[in-house]
Amino acid sequence: MSEEAEQAEEQLPLEGAGQRLARAREQAGMSIEQIATETRIPIRHLKVIEAGDFAALPAKTYAIGFSRTYARAVGEDEGAIAEMVRTEMSGSDYEAAHRPAKFEPGDPARIPSRGLAWFSAFALLLLIVGGLAFFRGYFFPGSGPASIVGPEVAEVQQGEAGNAVVMAAAPNPTGQVVFTSLQDGVWVKFYDGEGERLMEKQMSEGERYSVPSDAVRPQVWTGQPEALAISVGGKAIGNLSINSEIVKDVDASADALIARVKENEAQAQEDAGA
Repeated sequence: MSEEAEQAEEQLPLEGAGQRLARAREQAGMSIEQIATETRIPIRHLKVIEAGDFAALPAKTYAIGFSRTYARAVGEDEGAIAEMVRTEMSGSDYEAAHRPAKFEPGDPARIPSRGLAWFSAFALLLLIVGGLAFFRGYFFPGSGPASIVGPEVAEVQQGEAGNAVVMAAAPNPTGQVVFTSLQDGVWVKFYDGEGERLMEKQMSEGERYSVPSDAVRPQVWTGQPEALAISVGGKAIGNLSINSEIVKDVDASADALIARVKENEAQAQEDAGA
């Protein structure tokens, strides 16, 4: 082989961004579980990055942001890795699977840490409200605090012995569903059952989005469900999730969201009691 051919071969891009990160991790003697713990990126997303399958992530902001965070954890050049990811995602396969976003990718791996204090405060509030509801209801029947899901009307009936109590709860709130962003830069996409996009953007803190009442099977997709507060008919029912995770194809109708919030609260109480 000639000297020119050898030089040309050395200049070929023998590995992609994911392979480079995987090699750096192995050279650092770190497992993928250690990377997940340090960066707070789910293992399934780390495996997707190492495989170079960036189209499996919901948007460019996650592919580039997660890759930069991974690079930082293993001592790689963040800028070089980000540029490699952008180049790999410029292919037609990725563009066909994802419509281009209208914002500059950031570093979504930092988002959970920014929202950690809010999540901790919300979890503590749930515990306090739950404790007050239990003990006030035990010592002072009928005087407990209102549910955080929505106001309830209770009717108390006592038998001759004075200890038979029957509670009749009001129906769930109805009306238009409104999402409110609790942080800056919360990426979210709303679409109907046919996949037609209703709204896609990074929401600012305090920004609201009303799900169209005529939307057929509305759904939501986001990587920060814990940063989206929901109200139905003007009554707050809680957050889309209590965890920082990527959720997709979540039913955004009023009944489905109320049921989801109740399940989240039940899981939070179960985890707190474990």
